[in-house]
Amino acid sequence: MIVVQSPLHARHDGGMELHRGALVPSFESPDRVDQILRAVSGKWPCIEPRPHAEAELHTVHDPAYVEFLRTAYTRWQADGRDGSMLPSGFPARSLRQDRVPDGINGAMGYYAFDAGTPIVAGTWEAAFAAARCALTAAALVSEGARSAYALCRPPGHHAARSVYGGYCYLNNAALAAQALRDAGRARVAILDIDYHHGNGTQDIFWSRGDVHVTSIHGSPDTEYPYFLGYADETGVGEGAGCTRNFPLPRGTGWDTYAAALEEGMAGLRAFAPDALVVSLGVDAFEHDPISSFRLSSAHFADIGHRIAAAGWPTVLVQEGGYAVEDIGTNVVAVLSAFG
Repeated sequence: MIVVQSPLHARHDGGMELHRGALVPSFESPDRVDQILRAVSGKWPCIEPRPHAEAELHTVHDPAYVEFLRTAYTRWQADGRDGSMLPSGFPARSLRQDRVPDGINGAMGYYAFDAGTPIVAGTWEAAFAAARCALTAAALVSEGARSAYALCRPPGHHAARSVYGGYCYLNNAALAAQALRDAGRARVAILDIDYHHGNGTQDIFWSRGDVHVTSIHGSPDTEYPYFLGYADETGVGEGAGCTRNFPLPRGTGWDTYAAALEEGMAGLRAFAPDALVVSLGVDAFEHDPISSFRLSSAHFADIGHRIAAAGWPTVLVQEGGYAVEDIGTNVVAVLSAFG
């Protein structure tokens, strides 16, 4: 196992989010990475990401969207503002979606899908560094490593081709999967075990048959992001059957979760990927403050063993997990199964 991590993650800090009607400090904080680094220290080598060009982001993201992210805070400041950027309006069903407003407030609402994902002065640097971590981990696996872990912050699986939300700006797991494809892996699977559905990853690969996306998550009937992640969403065109969702109810414990994981792994084995990307969220933990599953740290070790037993070259990409004092323990529990 090689850990890829950038200290630039800390530049994304100080944002506020609208959480269940209250404006609160973001749950997604630099402390998450600090705790993980303490837990992995001395267990595996830790390196910084390699240089990667901004153009590599265009393999999964719309160039105009990437340009928005890169320039958003500068535009916000030019408008006489500072502090945390949050949108105040969105192009809902009755509104036009074919035009990006010129002003920064309208553009922010056009590209965002929630008011819980702040942009601050260092967001772009941190998000681009996280993407480079994922791309570097994918390169290591392409070069022969059995596994690599991208300690990405901010996370990425809610970021779609041209939309951000859920604390996510660039889709690190999708970038890793596409990099593996570009390096010659004909079939790549993504297994998302974050508590929240990876709507962005699903969007990016929805109509493709070369990347299989499986997600195990809280049911969108009650859980964020609410509007994707149902079991009947299975892909279209060449991607028909290459998306599988396992939405589970609030309070799900290990027996139900393990059955969904085994069914999901069976589907991945049938797909027979040449490499695997794991969206490693650990917010299915029983003490997570914004989730409701009942998994223990020992269960994360079991999850790791079940995934590693498949034997595929694997890139693990950090996603959620907000029980900060336990996040390092839970991440290491999964990683340890990969050696």
